[in-house]
Amino acid sequence: MSGCSLDLNILIRSGCVIGLVGGGDVAGDSGGSTRAAGGAGDFDYEAHGDGYARRRRTDPRIAALIHAALGDARTVLNVGAGAGSYEPADRHVVAVEPSAAMRSQRPRHLAPAIDATAEELPFDDGSVDAAMATVTVHQWADPDRGLREMRRVSRGPVVVLTFDGDTLDQFWLADYIPQLIAADRPRYPAIGHIRAVLGGASTVTPVPVPIDCVDGFTEAYYARPEAFLDPAVRRSQSVWGFVDADIAERAVARLRHDLESGTWDRHYGALRHQPEFHGSLRLVTALPPSDTAQAD
Repeated sequence: MSGCSLDLNILIRSGCVIGLVGGGDVAGDSGGSTRAAGGAGDFDYEAHGDGYARRRRTDPRIAALIHAALGDARTVLNVGAGAGSYEPADRHVVAVEPSAAMRSQRPRHLAPAIDATAEELPFDDGSVDAAMATVTVHQWADPDRGLREMRRVSRGPVVVLTFDGDTLDQFWLADYIPQLIAADRPRYPAIGHIRAVLGGASTVTPVPVPIDCVDGFTEAYYARPEAFLDPAVRRSQSVWGFVDADIAERAVARLRHDLESGTWDRHYGALRHQPEFHGSLRLVTALPPSDTAQAD
């Protein structure tokens, strides 16, 4: 598929992306942007996104579920693409990302991302076989509009990896810093609401988090609590930016004490040997109305 990747790079660099209409700018490693600093969502990746790609990497087991949900799609739009996590290597991928800081962290083997937002996708109706969005919908300025745009441009499935806000408190971190959960929960659109906005027939798949998950969202460290003592790990999780710094520091200090004293292991130590964590991660797959007979 290297030839196909090269062709897509050429198309994107020339601005001749599948179905591209006015409103999007192509930006590669230069990080140029027509957008205001800070990006387009609820978190300022221009100020806080540096090094994000080192901690938030594609986990192959989660990727397998996403790629299976894309079906036989050959052209895939990745919305809120960030540094390119979970983009399938064996298909034509067009990426949309409004943050210059995130676009600049895309590996060179991936096509450059288009500077555009989910709410205003610069593509014709039905211009791609499938659209995907991974752990990004909660950061959009208008999630409903962004989801409707994904449905508009995809003639096949729309695949959304997100978290169920109602189950975030099942993770032990809630016992140390409940303010983190309180800040994060309202950011996530309800799973049922996502399905309703996308329309058609849809399925929801609970996604187990493997013990050695390399995508550094909070639940990825369910068995590795020491990771939260590292400021770089916390910086790669946007929710920490919504909690007062003093509260976060006290929670981390308490966790450090409990790890040193053995208190954490007495309460949660079994998790260190649990192969998977069944928490709040969900995969929503929505087919267009014409394909509803294919979905459960």
